[in-house]
Amino acid sequence: MKGRALSEYSTALSEAADRITVALDALLPRADGPEKRLISAMRYAALGPGKRMRPFLLIECGRLVGADERALLRAACAVECVHAYSLVHDDLPSMDNDDLRRGRPTVHKAYDEATAILAGDALQTQAFAILADPETHPDAALRCELVSRLAQAAGARGMAGGQMIDMAIEAGEEREIGVITRCQRMKTGALIAFCAEAGAVLARADKETRTALEGFAHDLGLCYQIVDDLLDVEGDETLTGKRTRKDAGQGKATFVTILGVDGARDRARHLAAQAKEHLVNYGEDAKLLIQTVDYVLDRQS
Repeated sequence: MKGRALSEYSTALSEAADRITVALDALLPRADGPEKRLISAMRYAALGPGKRMRPFLLIECGRLVGADERALLRAACAVECVHAYSLVHDDLPSMDNDDLRRGRPTVHKAYDEATAILAGDALQTQAFAILADPETHPDAALRCELVSRLAQAAGARGMAGGQMIDMAIEAGEEREIGVITRCQRMKTGALIAFCAEAGAVLARADKETRTALEGFAHDLGLCYQIVDDLLDVEGDETLTGKRTRKDAGQGKATFVTILGVDGARDRARHLAAQAKEHLVNYGEDAKLLIQTVDYVLDRQS
């Protein structure tokens, strides 16, 4: 994606990020009372700089199938809370041990390790509080479905399970491409898939529509992670906002170490093409989602 198209897309992404940040600010508790250090850390993690790609995807997938805007924004905030929690915990010394996130000190560096753990815990539970609130949608059964799907995406068969496999890969226990693919479909792809599912749930979309959006999100999620692996090898720290060349230094098996740089890039392109194919029946209405695929494929951070 180049020139005018990139500029238009970047503007749409930035405007959505601003809306989500404002909404999140209103939904998170205020940093007062004796627990204010915890709440301050939560807000530091969730309201700091970021592309807000996952909530943007949720909103755009929902718009594509006619879901209510207010419901989409609240569900998008819930996703961002889960994503923020996952980053806080991933950065901990016992996990990825990172000092920098989005160009700022990670939460355990800006505060302390115990506060970071609690901040992640509290952000995760805040996500479910947002989804369960009648303000998100008047239909209790629909809210329950959103809660259930997000729990599955974030749990042992989703993001948390993927992180566990990732740690096994890092320890050298698993190095096969099938295991790495499963890891990233769970660790990164499951939450991205929820973003497509949530919009379809809120629109009460039919099975065919849900299948198309889920296929799009699964391929996009894996593409996103392969590009992450490439950025770890080729990226500029001043652009990525986090430490690079980390995987190689730890002897970790990734798409790049297994397939090579060219092979990983080819796999990412193939997945990007597949992701777009899932949306072919939506034509111009899916323009922003198609541009999202190009943005993910070409991103530098």
